[in-house]
Amino acid sequence: MARKSNPGRTLTVFFLGVAILFGLVALAGVWKPTLGLDLQGGTRITLVAEGDPTAENLEESRRVIDQRVNGSGVAEAEVVRQGNRYIVVEIPGESRRELVEVVMRQAQLRFRLVACSSDTGGCGSGTTSSDLGSQQGDTGTTAPTAPSTAPTTAPNQGDQGGQQQPNQQTEKQTQKQQSGANRAAPGFARSGTSDEAAASPSAGASPSGDATATTSPEGSATSAPEESELTPKQSFDRAVSFMNGPDQASITAYDNFTCPADGSAAQVKDDASKPLVTCDQDGVKFLLSPAIIEGTSVTDVDYGIPQNDVQYAVTLDFDGEARSMFADATGQIAGTGQRFAIVLDGQVISAPTADQRITSGAQITGDFTEESAQDLANSLKFGALPISFDREATSVESIGPSLAGNQLTAGMWAGAIGLALVLIYCLLYYRALGVVVLGSFAVAAALTYAMVLLLSETAGFTLTLPGIAGFIIAVGVTADSFIIFFERIRDEMRDGKSMRVAVETGWVRARKTRVAANVVQLLSALILYIFASGAVKGFGFALGLTTLIDLAVLFWFTKPLVSTLARYRFFNGGGKLSGLSVETLGVDAEPAPVGGKA
Repeated sequence: MARKSNPGRTLTVFFLGVAILFGLVALAGVWKPTLGLDLQGGTRITLVAEGDPTAENLEESRRVIDQRVNGSGVAEAEVVRQGNRYIVVEIPGESRRELVEVVMRQAQLRFRLVACSSDTGGCGSGTTSSDLGSQQGDTGTTAPTAPSTAPTTAPNQGDQGGQQQPNQQTEKQTQKQQSGANRAAPGFARSGTSDEAAASPSAGASPSGDATATTSPEGSATSAPEESELTPKQSFDRAVSFMNGPDQASITAYDNFTCPADGSAAQVKDDASKPLVTCDQDGVKFLLSPAIIEGTSVTDVDYGIPQNDVQYAVTLDFDGEARSMFADATGQIAGTGQRFAIVLDGQVISAPTADQRITSGAQITGDFTEESAQDLANSLKFGALPISFDREATSVESIGPSLAGNQLTAGMWAGAIGLALVLIYCLLYYRALGVVVLGSFAVAAALTYAMVLLLSETAGFTLTLPGIAGFIIAVGVTADSFIIFFERIRDEMRDGKSMRVAVETGWVRARKTRVAANVVQLLSALILYIFASGAVKGFGFALGLTTLIDLAVLFWFTKPLVSTLARYRFFNGGGKLSGLSVETLGVDAEPAPVGGKA
């Protein structure tokens, strides 16, 4: 025996769900949707490719940049190619200067060992850390250690790797180190510029001045094997040796290098096989060993607030060989105060030490906000750009709304007029039954608005004019659902059934038609969302959202409400203003009594 539906209970549960939805909106505290570039303006970044890139490389760069700034698919950032050298990025909202770095970042990640740094005042094994970083417990995850407030003066543990006793620091150096200890590792680093072109890494030379020669402790030049001939173990040993005792030529290049006073970034040539002199965004200068791990070995990237912590961090893991190399590196510096540097596009973004050997995973900690942590994670996750851009030729400008307020007002008026015409027609044609249409439209509008607010807050959904067009189209889609349902009811009543019976039998047939039509529309919206980009993607998203809301309103509001009205004599008795009278139905006989003909 089929279980009878309870329309009153269905309506109660539905309105409870609506109340919960608006409760979530109230908790989010946002009552105005985020507007797109065409409605509120934003930032336009014009990138100029260096050299003569191929069309394939330019398109690949466009795709990677689009994923970085519009990875969720609903933020409505426009990333387009112009000609054979230009990529234009238009991002809605307030201007964010760091977006330029996110867009242009090559995402070339390397791990190096720190030989010298200006915040410790030491070189080689005498360097002590003031920027403590990641450690790992038994679970394999890493977490930042507490910053040190005093310089390291105890000897290093053992004599591993040829490490020496740390140098005693002067009181001035101690104060400098303590200041650095309280500075969080920067989220985005900036490289420096050299006072002497001959010593500048940006000129393409290594700090030592010779990529194929090393300097022995006695000062005589000896031939070194080519980088391609070195095994990973030899490369690692060379980096450890450089960390503990950099050659004099590299130290001289480090001494002659000056970080920019204004904190601006300067490009350096980051050659993995050579030492590197660079800075972080706070002006701390570093002399770094040849790279020990390449960013291509990174297998997983994420960001968030680690357990038992209060600041955002970016986590990453490595493939098998790089994971072993990372474990060896952290084992070398564990407990010594020495550091390894995480270098992104030639810029130090973090320079942590380790309390113990870390056998899996790494964590980039520092003064991250949620946005800066997400920007860094996206850059690493979505890979390197196949081409470079000319920073001097890059332009960043703030742009106003292209459609302006009167255009938005015209669009809103068009939607309001269309909705009003549909309601007037339904009231004239269906009379009192048209009240169901009015109520369903009101509920659908409330649900749509609440979903837009929540998606703006949680998923970065941005409302643009194409999105508004998708919502306006939903007016016709929702009205179509009512017409199909109501006409099925009228057809059943013309066959002599009462309204109560006609509602149930008509619903079975109308439901199949409406579900089939909505599935087709959902597929269309899904195709637009997956294969289109920018504003068209937003249109597809809005269309799909309103189609789902239409189904929810039809099943859990419209049908239960009509079933409830069918219990009243005004409707099932065929009152003149009910929309189900003899004249309206176009039949000669009175509608069947309550209970009707089966």
